[in-house]
Formats: sequence, C-alpha cells, structure tokens
Amino acid sequence: MSQRKLPPEWCNAKLGDVVPYGKTQKCVLSDVSDSTWVLELEDVEKESSRILARKTAAERPFKSTKNIFYKGNVLYGKLRPYLNKVVLADEQGVCTTEIIPLDAEPFVLNRYLFYWLKTHDFLSYVNEVSYGVNMPRLGTKDGISAPMILAPLAEQKVIADKLDTLLAQVDNTKARLERIPEILKRFRQSVLAAAVSGRLTEEWRGTPSCSFGKPPLTIGPEKEEAPDSWRWEKLTDLAILESGHTPRKSKPEYWKNGDVPWISLQDIRKAHGKVITKTKFMPNMEGIKNSSARLLPAGTVCFSRDISVGYTTVMGREMATTQHFVNWICGERINNIYLMYSFMAAKNHLTISGQGSTVKTIYMPACKQFRLLTPPLEEQTEIVRRVDQLFAHADRIEQQVNQALARVNTLTQSILAKAFRGELTEQWRKDNPELTSGENSAEALLERIKAERAAKAPAKRTRKKATT
Repeated sequence: MSQRKLPPEWCNAKLGDVVPYGKTQKCVLSDVSDSTWVLELEDVEKESSRILARKTAAERPFKSTKNIFYKGNVLYGKLRPYLNKVVLADEQGVCTTEIIPLDAEPFVLNRYLFYWLKTHDFLSYVNEVSYGVNMPRLGTKDGISAPMILAPLAEQKVIADKLDTLLAQVDNTKARLERIPEILKRFRQSVLAAAVSGRLTEEWRGTPSCSFGKPPLTIGPEKEEAPDSWRWEKLTDLAILESGHTPRKSKPEYWKNGDVPWISLQDIRKAHGKVITKTKFMPNMEGIKNSSARLLPAGTVCFSRDISVGYTTVMGREMATTQHFVNWICGERINNIYLMYSFMAAKNHLTISGQGSTVKTIYMPACKQFRLLTPPLEEQTEIVRRVDQLFAHADRIEQQVNQALARVNTLTQSILAKAFRGELTEQWRKDNPELTSGENSAEALLERIKAERAAKAPAKRTRKKATT
C-alpha cells in the first residue's frame, strides 16, 4: 500500500505494532462445554460479515485443535482472504485455526480494527502477499507486517460510531433493493395469471373473465371452464409437435466449425420467456443430417420436458434442439408468443404433473395430450401486446434496481476509504484538538503500545558462567 496523506494527528503503522497477530489460545473438544459456539469459515458470508450459521460444540463436535476467542474480539479469516470474511464476535467461542482472533484493546478499539481490515487498502495488501494457488492464505509474518492506519484513540471511537451508522444505512438500502426482484417476479406471475384467465382483456372483450384458477395448459382434460368466446383445444390441433436430438458427441466432425444454433439445457434457463437466437453449442449440418434432429423454423415454441421441466422459449431464427424439448410449430389459429406465455403460466402445474421422483419428466405421450385454453386470435394478439408492455415496465424497474445495487455495492468501500483518510471526522478534529494532539496523538499512542508490550515481555535469560 502506498503511503497516503494522513491528518497530521494520525500515523502509519503495522498491524503487528498494535495487535499480537497470530498469537492464539488453543483448545480441544474436552476443553469446552456443549453450548460453546464453534465457528467455521463457511459460517461467515463473504464481504457482509453476516453469520450464516451458528452451531454449538454439541451440534458440531470437532477433532482438530481450535482457536479460542472472546466477546468483542475481531475474527479475521486468513484463508482465501479475498472473500473479506471479518467478524466482530458478539459472544465467546472457538473457531477454526484459519480464523485469527485479534484483540487490540485498550489502545486500539476492536471496532476500529474491524473496519480497517475490511478496507480496499488492506485487502489489496493481503491479496498481494497471500501464498497458495487454489487456497491462498495470509501468512503470520505477512500479517504482522500488514499496513495499519492509526488514529488517536478518541477519534477511533468517533470513526467507528459513524461507520456503524452509515454502513447500517447502506445494508438497509441494499436489503430493500434486493427484495425488489422477488416482488417483480410475483408481479410477472400475476400478469400471466391475469392474461391467461381473461382478466387482462376483460374490459377489451366486454365479457367476464375465468375465475376458477386453473392453469391455461393441462395434460388431458381437467375442469374446462372458459370465458365467453374462449375454448379449450388440443394443442396438437393448433400446432405441429416436433422433438429434438443430439448429434453424436463421439463424432467430432459433426461439431467442427458448427454453425447450426442448437438449443440445449445449457441455454434454456437464460432464454426462459424470451426469443432465443444464440446457443452455447452448435453442430454443423452434417451432424444434423446424421441425427434425428432437424432444423425448425423461426417462431417455433420450445418447451423443456425433463430435468429443467417447464422452461420455454421461442426460436428467433431457424434452429434445432436436443431431445429434452418438445417443439411446437404454430398454425394460423395460435400466436406463438401467447403459447409461450401459457407455458410460463402453467409451469408449476406441468412440473408437478411430470413423472419421476428425482428428475421430473413429461413423456411424449403426455405432451401429445396437452390442452390449451385458447382465446380468439385477435384477443391473443391483444393479450401479448399488454403482457409485453407490462413485462417491459418490470424489466426497466429491474434494470434500475440492478444499477442501484451496483452503486450501493461500491458505497461501502467508498465510505471506508473516506473514514481512513480522516474525511468523516475532519470537523470533529477541528472541534476537539486537545483529544488528537500531543500526548493524545496517534504517534504518542503507538509509543505507549510499544512501551506496554516491552514492559510485559518476559526478561531474556542470561546464561550463568560455568564454575569449575
């Protein structure tokens, strides 16, 4: 880390100057009670420091040695430090030796230390010096030599208090933003439900909607209530059913210089509810000709019938699919986008209707029995127009939310940077010069820490001269 310009009352130090990094108390299972908190790295959420799981020794008996920590300690995850797993312990417990308990008090507030360890500057240092390729970790010597920005003790509390308040506001804002996509998901589902029951076009049509709550697409006849002018029809009477196939993977010549878009399960989740034009894998025409796959026209509706049951898309160009799909080439009486929306509205119902306990499958005979609640073609077109309009509105909101989340995700580091440049407490220092200067300066504090350590250090043994 380059030496940044600090307030004159502050100073640069090393982590090992203010805390005995790496010196830990060890214990084994017999040393703790059943109710002792046992913390592992996987219990800590990256970046946020949120505890995801809290288990006791009774729930998580351990065989290896653990580190003891106390309430108020800073717990630093040295394994894969780029994950930024740092915790302020709210009770006593034990932890994996990949977590280092730190106690810098009374000269440095642990809350202040906690926030420093989460800064971009500290992260940059540890990422640079960590060793190990797959599982990098911060070594003890490098931990001791890590950079530390030291503020006067009174100012440390002001900084920590301000960060508590500001970062709690950031977390609350982030939590509210993260709830919006789920709200939008429910909104889209309600739009589809209104569309395929006739509610969305009830005023346009001038007749009541269907209120029985059944999905618009079923396997075989169910309770077939319908709005006026709508009717239940066998899907094979409205569209041509086609399957797909996979050209042999053992024949590399079938895949060399592939240029045929070929929809697989790798594509369908991202393409759900959309028009697809590009695919992850592409065979060539030789592969298509030497398999049961065939090119299907643009506008074909694809429905996944096993593994990822219920996902649907519309071909935006001439394409082929794997055998995991049933494909519908729509006739003149069915709007392909309306059919896609009907599959989306019926997704949960069709998934439940599939066979198999581990992997649900809708077999081809059942696909041939699909029945669709079908409005007149003119109303299908109006339904599609209205759904597209409402979905586009939801998409715009979701895009704005994602942009806001991206800004919020950078806000934490921005606030931490301001804090450790002294910007959050600039006015406080002007108002309280006696608390940051002279004996209360950071340099004087660092000297007191060194003196305290020297006083506590055990005296070196001197070897007595041998007597003859």
